[in-house]
Amino acid sequence: MDDSLTLEPGSVERILVLADCRKQAVVDFLPSLEAWLKARGLDAQIECDIRGYERSASKTQKPKASARAQLAVVLGGDGAILGAARAFAEEPMPILGVNFGYLGFLSSTPSVRCFEVLEAALAGQCPTEPRMRLVAEVEGGGRAVALNDVVLQRSSHQGLLSSSMSVGSEWVTTYRGDGVVIATPSGSTAYSLAAGGPVMAPSMLGIVVTPLASQGLSNRPIVLHPDSEITLTITGAAGITTLVVDGQGFFPMQPGASVRIRRHPASYPILAMSGLDPFRRLRERLGWSAGLPGEGSPEAPPAVEWSRDEDDR
Repeated sequence: MDDSLTLEPGSVERILVLADCRKQAVVDFLPSLEAWLKARGLDAQIECDIRGYERSASKTQKPKASARAQLAVVLGGDGAILGAARAFAEEPMPILGVNFGYLGFLSSTPSVRCFEVLEAALAGQCPTEPRMRLVAEVEGGGRAVALNDVVLQRSSHQGLLSSSMSVGSEWVTTYRGDGVVIATPSGSTAYSLAAGGPVMAPSMLGIVVTPLASQGLSNRPIVLHPDSEITLTITGAAGITTLVVDGQGFFPMQPGASVRIRRHPASYPILAMSGLDPFRRLRERLGWSAGLPGEGSPEAPPAVEWSRDEDDR
């Protein structure tokens, strides 16, 4: 990640607040956030239509650095974070996500701790998680940037979709099923996870390939080197195939068409709470339990000291 994107103490003078005002809890929270920012002499721009802001940002010219906010505070769920990341795809702005959604893998700050974490961010004490991104380029034109995933999928009423996958110059396999998910580590806890893919630490590097309802039972998710260049080619489809980027329909594709997917050269800076336990986040978000129903969550068992003797060899 570019060092210029890290927050230094006193470097934030203007904050962009992107609020998902479709959620009543966000609407109720906004006045207290505005008052908090005003009391600290910070210039705040409030946007309540994230999708509208995203569309306008993609159409307008890039603002001068002096006119830009130094931090985006996003109130909502992971979908709101993805919208903000799309708006700043070419010039990433650090994002602090405050969770008002259901899961909150990207928006990891609970709303009740918003002011505490925001105070730490302004003091330069909030760790930044550089999130790997992907670039998808459709043969013949069309380009999109993904923070979570790129999905090649069939329409809901067509038969099997057949797509051939190559990595670099090497052919890997042909998937026959509902499609294929190509995910970043951040996206490993999204659609890929629902399709049986592995969970990856969000700040690590790698590309997850997860087939969707594959007809071949031997087709399993695989993790590729982050610098792999993946090409998916549609070899058979009974209807329209769609390339979906971070949950947004991007490009209809016909049989014979190809899409090339590779690592974006720049990661995206996501701010996180200091001392955040990533495994606790997984337990809470995915409903993991250490005990049987009714037993609660027991303490971690004591460490076991292993001895080695001749019989262990």
